[in-house]
Amino acid sequence: MKSTFPTEENLSGLKAEDFQKEINGRFTDLFILRNKNGMEVAVTNYGCTVLSIMVPDKNGKYANVILGHDNINSVINSPEPFLSTTIGRYANRIAKGKFTLFGEENDLVINNGPNSLHGGPTGFHTRVWHAEQLDERTIEFKRRSLNNEEGFPGLLEIQIRYQLDEEENTISMEYHATTDAATIVNLTHHGFYNLAGIDNPTPTIDNNIVTINADFYIPIDENSIPTGEILKVDDTPMDFRNPFMIGERINERFGQLIHGAGYDHCYIINKPESGELTLAATCKEPNSGRTMEVYTTEEGIQLYTGNWLNGFEGAHGATFPARSAICFEAEFFPNTPNVPYFPSCTLLPGDEYQQTTIYKFGVEK
Repeated sequence: MKSTFPTEENLSGLKAEDFQKEINGRFTDLFILRNKNGMEVAVTNYGCTVLSIMVPDKNGKYANVILGHDNINSVINSPEPFLSTTIGRYANRIAKGKFTLFGEENDLVINNGPNSLHGGPTGFHTRVWHAEQLDERTIEFKRRSLNNEEGFPGLLEIQIRYQLDEEENTISMEYHATTDAATIVNLTHHGFYNLAGIDNPTPTIDNNIVTINADFYIPIDENSIPTGEILKVDDTPMDFRNPFMIGERINERFGQLIHGAGYDHCYIINKPESGELTLAATCKEPNSGRTMEVYTTEEGIQLYTGNWLNGFEGAHGATFPARSAICFEAEFFPNTPNVPYFPSCTLLPGDEYQQTTIYKFGVEK
């Protein structure tokens, strides 16, 4: 659906004509969301991808704080295919691309060593979604994921809404899904954030000061699959219950950091009650003063420090070297279908998958 809200004048410098393309009979476009504070978010309906988030620093200077591209062909052919996209049907990894559901074994497409990652090579991040911009602050995406898409059972109907708050610089992402047959669902937004602003080169996130509201994390093996353990963060470089600078410990010779080539781990969020909207993580970039808080109804949040970014070019000549982004992916735990004691990600007919995740931006002077 073509955008019916103005896109020509925007802080990001993106152009609508650079995002208009026909793909298998569906059309992509550029959509701009704004609030009265001047916050601006640019998105495209290809993969529900967030292209830019323009927010001020401590001096009132606006910059784009999310890694993205400035034309649709670069989005489609990005060296990082999950760059700030929606992920589904299953965020994170499923070991050997196999899981059993009610006695039926399901084989998924393998795209990450021996594993299925982020829904497979043609997952939700590669799909053209139906988009309707409801007002200047809100856009809604919909699509049908057919039975056996990338090997996942059941026809899934998905609706996602991105909405800016009018009073505060927040973007909320609300997810809903229903199915006609038993399946698994685990959706997330894979935003690659840099609160200093993207640049050439985009600076490392080593100086980012992070807290994560989690007493436990899920350790991984050499293939980034959970070992099945749930470990305390105490006395390890995985402990972010108090603020720590990412670069302080990321290069320690700690087994988990070696397996992930840095941080690439799911944390179990401390929650008073399952499904409650809870503060999961905070991040501060000290030079700009920009801050970000992440709230979610999900049980887990994946911390990823852009370890595999390789310096490729993004929007307006910005480049994205290793560790030039930090990700906070709200989700079920990795490989949940194969670990019986992890919280279930099974969705049945008649039930509804729901998730709310909020990213709140601010400044600390």
